[in-house]
Amino acid sequence: MDVRLPNLAEMWRATLDWLSVHSLQILIAAGAAIIIYLALAALLGFAKRILTRPGDPLGLSHVIGRAISRTNHFFMVMVAARLVVSYANPPLLLLSTVSFLFTIAAVFQAAIWAREIILGLIERRTSAEDGHGETLANAMGLIRVLVTFALFAIAAVVVLDNLGVNVTGLVAGLGIGGIAIGLAAQGIFSDLFAALSIIFDKPFRRGEVITYDQTTARVERIGLKSTRLRAMSGEKKVISNANLLQKEITSLQTLAQRRVTFGLGIIYQTPDEKADAIPDMLRQIVEAEGFIFVNAGLVRFGASSLDYELNFDVPDPDRHDYFLSRHRIGIAIWKRFKAEGIEFAYPTQTSFTAAPDGTAIMPYPDPIHVEGAPRRFT
Repeated sequence: MDVRLPNLAEMWRATLDWLSVHSLQILIAAGAAIIIYLALAALLGFAKRILTRPGDPLGLSHVIGRAISRTNHFFMVMVAARLVVSYANPPLLLLSTVSFLFTIAAVFQAAIWAREIILGLIERRTSAEDGHGETLANAMGLIRVLVTFALFAIAAVVVLDNLGVNVTGLVAGLGIGGIAIGLAAQGIFSDLFAALSIIFDKPFRRGEVITYDQTTARVERIGLKSTRLRAMSGEKKVISNANLLQKEITSLQTLAQRRVTFGLGIIYQTPDEKADAIPDMLRQIVEAEGFIFVNAGLVRFGASSLDYELNFDVPDPDRHDYFLSRHRIGIAIWKRFKAEGIEFAYPTQTSFTAAPDGTAIMPYPDPIHVEGAPRRFT
């Protein structure tokens, strides 16, 4: 392939001729470039002053100011040069060089701005007050790497495309490589994205009490791979983030009040008037303990008891312990029933003896003495 190198002597003569012929235009363009550069520098200084103002460090103005403060001086120089270079009527090679350098500076500067804005919005979306500060701090390093790699890879492809390089194969290779890495680390990325989903969607937060499957536990830590919980019975639970999000989760943290259901059974020999008065007794007990009575009444005829059910609400569940509430109500019911002479039922079984004709008889009839047999005295 025949490649012709540029004639350096000819280029030097063309540059000298341009400097001598267009000296006035060059001076005007240089002055305009300096003014443009100083204006951009003033804007950069203003953006840095925004960051020093009191206020929310994660506010939108601070996020934008932080992005603008990342503007580098090479980009400002190339912006100024690109805006004025055409006025000086430069040689084609100089104009092409300025345009190429401006493209490189603009593309990579846009990637830097985009990275700062994306990371700032992520931090703004999930602040430490949301209970995800520790998780976000652990994830930010990986998020920063992923965002930086993606943006600068796109910037590199754009620059190469402007150089006339065929980037189709490069883009296809990056895509295939990304798919291969994703398949190899499918489990890790699944839990990582599940952790990010917890951070952004906020189905629960650290410190909340949640219920999933048959487990009720308090969230202690949300990690990148798994979530650690403390069950109400005291044991530590560890479950992967992806597996946890696939379950139906019930959060008990935002309850204004919590429903308590209490079951109790009394013997069938309870007098009618006392059995009828039990719901009102239960209402008085609940209200005397400071809870909210919902309903109470007979729900079924058990094998050895009349079964009643009591429902009441515990206001402010953060202050009242759920199990302590049940204990207080249970003790109060026991004391009231004992004072009223109402007996709690326990499993019993009575046997009846039938005569040959099916008539029920006493299970223990008076014994008949047989002549010659020893007498038994009771």
